[in-house]
Amino acid sequence: MTAVHEHDPEALARPGYDAAPRDGWKAAGYWREETVLHDLRRWAARTPDRPALVCYAGDEAETVTYTDLARRVDRFAAGLLRLGVRRGDVVTLQLPNSWQLVALCLAAARVGAVPGPVVGTMRRREVEFMCRLTGSPVYIGAAEVRGFSYAAMSAEVAAAVPTLRHRVLLGGDAAQRGDALDLMSDLYAPEPDPQLRARLDALEAGPDDPAQVMFTSGTTGEPKGVVHSHNTLYSMNRAQADVLGLGGDEVTAMGSPTTHQAGFTWNFVMPLLLGATAVQVDRWDAERMLRILQEQRVSFFMGAPTFLSDLIDAQRRTPHDLSALRSFATGSAPIAPLLVEDADAVLGCRVYALWGMTENGCVTVTRPEHPVLRAAESDGTPVPGMEVRITGKDGRPVAAGETGTLQVRGSAQCLGYFARQEVYEAQLTGDGWFDTGDLARDDGHGGIRIVGRVKDMIVRGAENIPVVEVEGALLRHPAVKDVAVVGFPDPRLGERACAFLVTTGSPVGLPELREHLARLGMTKTYWPERVEQLPELPRTPSGKIQKFALRDLLRV
Repeated sequence: MTAVHEHDPEALARPGYDAAPRDGWKAAGYWREETVLHDLRRWAARTPDRPALVCYAGDEAETVTYTDLARRVDRFAAGLLRLGVRRGDVVTLQLPNSWQLVALCLAAARVGAVPGPVVGTMRRREVEFMCRLTGSPVYIGAAEVRGFSYAAMSAEVAAAVPTLRHRVLLGGDAAQRGDALDLMSDLYAPEPDPQLRARLDALEAGPDDPAQVMFTSGTTGEPKGVVHSHNTLYSMNRAQADVLGLGGDEVTAMGSPTTHQAGFTWNFVMPLLLGATAVQVDRWDAERMLRILQEQRVSFFMGAPTFLSDLIDAQRRTPHDLSALRSFATGSAPIAPLLVEDADAVLGCRVYALWGMTENGCVTVTRPEHPVLRAAESDGTPVPGMEVRITGKDGRPVAAGETGTLQVRGSAQCLGYFARQEVYEAQLTGDGWFDTGDLARDDGHGGIRIVGRVKDMIVRGAENIPVVEVEGALLRHPAVKDVAVVGFPDPRLGERACAFLVTTGSPVGLPELREHLARLGMTKTYWPERVEQLPELPRTPSGKIQKFALRDLLRV
């Protein structure tokens, strides 16, 4: 790993773009003078008994009203103060989806600290890197989840990271915890008295303060700690709710962890902003999720296409009442037309396609006014406050229909990378555009179509293969359930394309795939020249395919 820089408090204060448009974003309403804590208090006053959270751990469900959540946040905030957490500290949180995770994220902001969510699949090497980079004084995690001891792992991390003074664990017994504190008995302090509450009010984060350090999922390279302010998070969540017509009557759910940006925004910050109800589920199981969707009358779901496919298959096996489910937002991979049609026919919901990153949230999304199948053809048009452009190697915008590098800027763009601002600034143009590393073309309808990643581009001879378009074409084959196309070395052409397939039944061979692509009219240059069958594709917790793992399989 690259050497870690010492924490520079000024690094978070240097924006990647000029101050003038930032002032304009407040005037335009993209930014505000409040934070998500104001939203929490607003709904606790207006709708005190409305469920803010319904949390499933195993078969048990716990409902937390807005009034309950506000009180629990202050109790955790008081506990963080007792641990010596200071304004600007990063509180490392590696908990499964739960009310404790949501309340701790808010409690960190309540004392002016910054939540640092870490997905549960991260292990000692990654967690140590993150804690060392942020100088985190506190690690809060579960004692054990599905046989893995986070208690033991966090002890190793604490021994290696001098700043990590406290480990706090949820669950487990005294023997498991060792010298770690117990979350509910040691950190869940009594409700603050008026004097302590006034102290919390004085410490509380403001709208332009850092609201999270969210590490990228690490599908390639070293994870980067993306820093968002409360205002950049507000902008992305306000925009995505507005374009999809979501309101306070929503009941939201998703399959991803809340410690990932998708879960953090779509199923924590956004419903809290709206005064809606978020259903938090501790692990993914499609059959179980269907029961939850029925029980809680979930109206909005967000997740990668693989979650959608799993729900459709499970609903076909055992139908549930999903009459409340109206919308399913998805991204991170091509969406097959059949999947869009099946979502309507089997689940009874409308699919919306989106594109975004940890650095900027949902930047483009298809709209309710668009044709239903637009979700299989486009990655959407920009949300309010965000701009996109597609540029060539010379930095100039490409002609209509041509492929180029996707660049974005606007009110939801992050502040930078924690203690690695030079890495962030290297991805910015002189006029403030952020180079996403994605390749795209216009979709012919005022939006964009992602073609692939710059790093994932396959160059066969002198011809670039548009990976995402090939994957989308292969998904049109009725027997192909999931697909990823990656390059493998070739001594004559440099690279050739291999298609990794997950099929609905018998394996699909190369001749059949080529016949399929020929019927679709795709040029032979783009056709895969090797096929590998897998029971499932390797993915991150948010559903993104880990193509580096597939390339490793080709080297074996």
